[in-house]
Amino acid sequence: MTQQDLKRFALFGELVETELEVLEDLLEESRFDAGQQLFREGQEADGLWLVAEGHIRVATERTGGLGRLGPGEAFGGLSLVGAGGRALTAVAEEPVRVLRLSRTAFHRLVEDVPRAGARILEAVLRDVSSALRAGLDRLA
Repeated sequence: MTQQDLKRFALFGELVETELEVLEDLLEESRFDAGQQLFREGQEADGLWLVAEGHIRVATERTGGLGRLGPGEAFGGLSLVGAGGRALTAVAEEPVRVLRLSRTAFHRLVEDVPRAGARILEAVLRDVSSALRAGLDRLA
């Protein structure tokens, strides 16, 4: 994946070239076939996932289908800073290529390039804040 590809992800929009270079080296690439599970609800959360190609369906046991994620979208960002179980199950709808930034790799990023780590956390928190506001609006 190139730096230009990484810039598709909103989480990395504020990173500069040197920060993207470091990040590029820390990402792990995986491919999944249609119907293959990336992870299941309750499984230990271990990092941020980025959809590079294809689409992923996410669901929970309690509420069922939550939606579909495609290229340029990211999920699981809170697991960069906290341990715990996954809140949902993710399944490839078609062949997909994903990138994962593990919690361990993120900690290395924070040590080596603190500004990049802070920018990524800010973006994750913006996403979480937006989701919480949307949920509260639905409850009101």
